[in-house]
This record gives sequence, C-alpha cells and structure tokens, in this order.
Amino acid sequence: MNMVAKLTPTPPQVAMIVLGDGLHNFVDGVLIAAAFLADPTLGWVTTIAILAHELPQEIGDFMILLNAGLSKSRALVLNALSGVAMILGGVTGYFALDDAQAAVPYVLVVAAASFIYIAVADLVPELHRQRRFSDAAGQFVLLLAGIGTVWLIGLFAHHGH
Repeated sequence: MNMVAKLTPTPPQVAMIVLGDGLHNFVDGVLIAAAFLADPTLGWVTTIAILAHELPQEIGDFMILLNAGLSKSRALVLNALSGVAMILGGVTGYFALDDAQAAVPYVLVVAAASFIYIAVADLVPELHRQRRFSDAAGQFVLLLAGIGTVWLIGLFAHHGH
C-alpha cells in the first residue's frame, strides 16, 4: 500500500484567485482599519460597502475554483483562507496606522481613488459594450443604485452623530 498521497496538479488560475484575492482582502482590511481610525461611523460605512462588494466577488471566486476542477469543500476552504487575509489586514492596519495617524487620510484617499479607478476602467467600458439599450440601461440603474446606497448610508450616518 502506497502511503504517499498522489498530488494532482492545480490549475494556475487557482493560485491566481487565492493569492490575488488574499492580497485584495488584506488591503480591504487595512482600509477598514484606516476608516475606523478616522471615524467610527466612516468605519461602519466602509465595512458595509466592502461587504456589499465582497459577497458577490467571493461567490464568483468560488465558482471559478469549482470550474477549475476543485471539489466544493476544497474551493470553500481556499476561498475562506483568502478571506482570513482581511482580518490580518485589519489588525495589521490598525496597529500600523494607530502609530502613524498622519498616514490615515492618505490611505483613505488611495482607497477612494482605487474604487473610482475600478468604476472608470472596468465598469464604464462594460456599459459601452452592451449591444441592447435595455442591458446598458439596467447596468446604469444598478450603478446609480450603488451610488444612492452609499449616499443614503452617509446621510443616515451623519444624522446619527
């Protein structure tokens, strides 16, 4: 009986998804920490916005891992491991930025600029690729709904002060 487990090769997209998403989640954790250090209300608004972004992204990553041939349990474990990076980023960011309060506004500006870049570079060109008006209109309505959601959260957060 062979006691050595046979290792199956892992497709390259698995490593790209797990490592790339792990790095992305780590940065999100740093961003959440910076937002809480700037203002607790901003921290909660940022956390809600990131969670709203992360849930569909993690589902998409899970589907990619499944399509790469991973079992459901292995895909779930790898996806969860990349998610733990957000906690590590949050803890690291909190302690690093707590000692460097002057850097917090710059971290927040870079994060905001990154989100704007994603919208301009990825989402807007996708709107231009839509062949039917109804598809483009639907995407535009969803974009406005996202902007409205952030505005409403900010409005309610400021009334809570």
